[in-house]
Amino acid sequence: MSERTIVEICAGSLESALDAGRGGADRIELCDDLAAGGVTPSAGAIAVACGTLRVPVHVLVRPRAGDFLPSEDEFQAMRHDVAAAGALGASGVVLGLLRPDGTIDRERTARLIELARPMSVTFHKAFDEVPDPFEALETLIELGVNRVLTSGGRPTAREGAGALRRLVESARGRIAILAGGRIAEADVETLLETAGVREIHLGSAVARTVETAMRHVPPNGLDPCRAGIDPEKVRAILGRVARWDRRRSGSDA
Repeated sequence: MSERTIVEICAGSLESALDAGRGGADRIELCDDLAAGGVTPSAGAIAVACGTLRVPVHVLVRPRAGDFLPSEDEFQAMRHDVAAAGALGASGVVLGLLRPDGTIDRERTARLIELARPMSVTFHKAFDEVPDPFEALETLIELGVNRVLTSGGRPTAREGAGALRRLVESARGRIAILAGGRIAEADVETLLETAGVREIHLGSAVARTVETAMRHVPPNGLDPCRAGIDPEKVRAILGRVARWDRRRSGSDA
């Protein structure tokens, strides 16, 4: 029997994480400030998400927007955030540290991995900035990272499908390749077929606009709308993936 494709939803708030769970997501990456590419969520958001959801919650550990070269003080903050995520019930952490030359920061990544265990560790899309992705992949395998989130070094996973397949082939089951990068619902089956991945990471494809319940919104007040996750869109994509898995399983029989 072929393994089932895992659908991970990127949630930029506690509300979004809970809605992703209602839609049936297999796994949730919890972060904050998606407009900046995502940063570490609050301890309260982690605690409530992990205490409410019945699926694995992986917490983004990223102290700020911008590059992936944290200062020593920022690295110490990351250490505390990894420990806090574990204490609050997270199943995994998502992190990415690079050296000034763009290669994987092996030493500091190893220290965070050691601190994170027994949680799962994902290396995020900082991977798409490395000069040699195949060398970087071997480094992450040697470090014991569980999966790498990547669009194959291209702006979208669809554009990077060929590179994703080469990474899957190079990984040979030693590390999971989690495809992510502006994946549209209509692209899901094609991406699974061409890239050969068994884990996909979605955000914009399941997004919705949530209007505030506040009756009083002053003229110069905050935007009355916020970004969220649509559980029905999550459910629809899970259905597409399940049907694709069944077809693949049948062809493998």
